[in-house]
Amino acid sequence: MVTIVDTISNSPLRPRHPEKVNRPDSVSPQKPSWIRVKAPAGRGYADTRNIVRENGLVTVCEEAGCPNIGECWDKKHATFMIMGDTCTRACAFCNVKTGMPQALDASEPAHVAEATFKLGLAHVVVTSVDRDDLADGGAAHIAATIRAIRATCPSTTIEVLTPDFLRKDGALELVVAAKPDVFNHNLETVPSRYLSVRPGARYFHSIRLLQRVKELDPTIFTKSGIMVGLGEERHEVLQVMDDLRSAEVDFLTIGQYLQPTRKHHAVMRYVTPDEFSGYETVAYTKGFLMVSASPLTRSSHHAGDDFAKLKAARAAIAR
Repeated sequence: MVTIVDTISNSPLRPRHPEKVNRPDSVSPQKPSWIRVKAPAGRGYADTRNIVRENGLVTVCEEAGCPNIGECWDKKHATFMIMGDTCTRACAFCNVKTGMPQALDASEPAHVAEATFKLGLAHVVVTSVDRDDLADGGAAHIAATIRAIRATCPSTTIEVLTPDFLRKDGALELVVAAKPDVFNHNLETVPSRYLSVRPGARYFHSIRLLQRVKELDPTIFTKSGIMVGLGEERHEVLQVMDDLRSAEVDFLTIGQYLQPTRKHHAVMRYVTPDEFSGYETVAYTKGFLMVSASPLTRSSHHAGDDFAKLKAARAAIAR
């Protein structure tokens, strides 16, 4: 099932998540002491915000309410979200707006490249909303963005976090042909939680998508991530690790789910730092080159540093 909600209206009071308005409130437990982040501040944060605004760009840092925005933006690290700020999916965990998106902006790839240059990014992460309304799911636009960054910042390494391109034949091949350094596609949760957490997606399609990247170009690093605290069991998380390794995925991220609003899926449990540490240890034994597992881990958090470690890990194996 793919949910597309038409939000075309003259009303300025259009809700951010129209499909969730009539849902009963879901109450999460009180946040524990280990969920703490610094408020956005500092010159670097302001500079990053100005560059994003000047280039008319959207960031997943803001749209998804990332808890690490203060830390990352102060270091001038931003994750660009292309193809608009409105998603055609209605995932129960996500704070990105839901509705019918506007037409693609043909100048956006150039603006992303310019912002990458101004921020001086050695490693850039580009993600996007789901665009089920487009014949290729936006794959050509993602590829154009990769090429624009390469042309403007040839030394910058590029990581893309893509949609699943469900029922979009040939879309994945367009992105892989543009040769990002890292291809990331998040599973988000364990298979048993898909109907309630990620109803528009298909777990084994996402696994196959990641596997197909390696078949098309084995030199591209692949990456995926899940959230915990959504009602999953430990053995299910371990099975996800096995499924990802069967697809030769290199890099796994595991972070704590945090509820954006009371209309979103509730936090079922706050996973302790020790449990995250245990997941990281197990994941390395299963063969991942890189693992990041902590309460505040997010897909693009410390992405540049992690990419350097990822390359070093591959080089060590090749010796």
